[in-house]
Amino acid sequence: MNTFGTLFRLTTFGESHGAAVGGIIDGCPAGIEVDEQFIQAELDRRRPGQSRLTTARHEADGVELLSGVFEGRTTGTPIGFMVRNADHHSSDYDNLRDVFRPSHADYTYHAKYGLRDHRGGGRSSARETISRVVGGAFAKLMLRQHGIDVRAWTAQVGDIACERDWTRLDLSLVETNDVRCPDAEAARRMEQLILRVKADGDTIGGIIGGVITGCPAGLGEPVFGKLHAQLGAAMLSINAVKGFEYGAGFDGVSQRGSEQNDIMLPSGNGLPPRFATNNSGGIQGGISNGQPITFRVAFKPVATLLRPQPTVDVRGQEATVSARGRHDPCVLPRAVPVVEAMAAMTIADAFLEYNARKYKS
Repeated sequence: MNTFGTLFRLTTFGESHGAAVGGIIDGCPAGIEVDEQFIQAELDRRRPGQSRLTTARHEADGVELLSGVFEGRTTGTPIGFMVRNADHHSSDYDNLRDVFRPSHADYTYHAKYGLRDHRGGGRSSARETISRVVGGAFAKLMLRQHGIDVRAWTAQVGDIACERDWTRLDLSLVETNDVRCPDAEAARRMEQLILRVKADGDTIGGIIGGVITGCPAGLGEPVFGKLHAQLGAAMLSINAVKGFEYGAGFDGVSQRGSEQNDIMLPSGNGLPPRFATNNSGGIQGGISNGQPITFRVAFKPVATLLRPQPTVDVRGQEATVSARGRHDPCVLPRAVPVVEAMAAMTIADAFLEYNARKYKS
């Protein structure tokens, strides 16, 4: 329930308004050089209060590495870590103790467990994703040694979208604006839209694009462990995610097979084939083919609105709920590093399995 992965595994713990959130990374190979500044920088990309587009909750989100690292390298033993909560205003949620917020996990947690932590959603809070970002940072450090790179960006907010073809984008610009969109003009319009929505006490969703480069052919399993299924499961486990597609995705349904097929071209000298196109998104038959793995993740509007909404209470009676406190009007800017983290851990896990089973002639 709280563990992700097969060989590269992350187990997370903690609640939004508890003492801390954290986790244990198991299966990370020994000898990986640990760049603590890089790990903290990844957390800084996710942390609240980083711009006027995000929640005003102020958390340093400083990570404490508790085990599994010695003299700057992983030891191969479990990596324990923790991030303490400091700026939690639990009183902001007192009015939610006995009512269910629409489209939240309030009712479903209550139905499953018979009780719930109403303070910020408890375990269902997106604050849990801190642990994923730390796990993803370690996965990135591992993949970096093998020339594998994971990138994500805000591709769309509401009806405002940037260029879909990632090869036409300058991904080095992702961190140059608060929206994390590599298109400066689209980013400007996205920011204006988010601020208008925020002023209305409302929220808005969008799409995060992603690409994984440097993957060898052969990652993923042929039937139930297909690589795209693993990536989809990873993304759909993120709060507010409603959809996942890879390659041409849903846009490809209107095309014919003659338009969709990725024609292979000879490379010569015993090298792997080249591909004329990449509509498959780097995955065929559930296994990577050596091309860039491309995907998109759809996020719904944040369910917490700073305006009154009708609902019911724990007794099934009519009620009205109006959230107080500090909330994101759009989750996408802070979700970019979370998407990268889940992709990185998925690929790290598949890479370890690939090497464990690698065919040798």
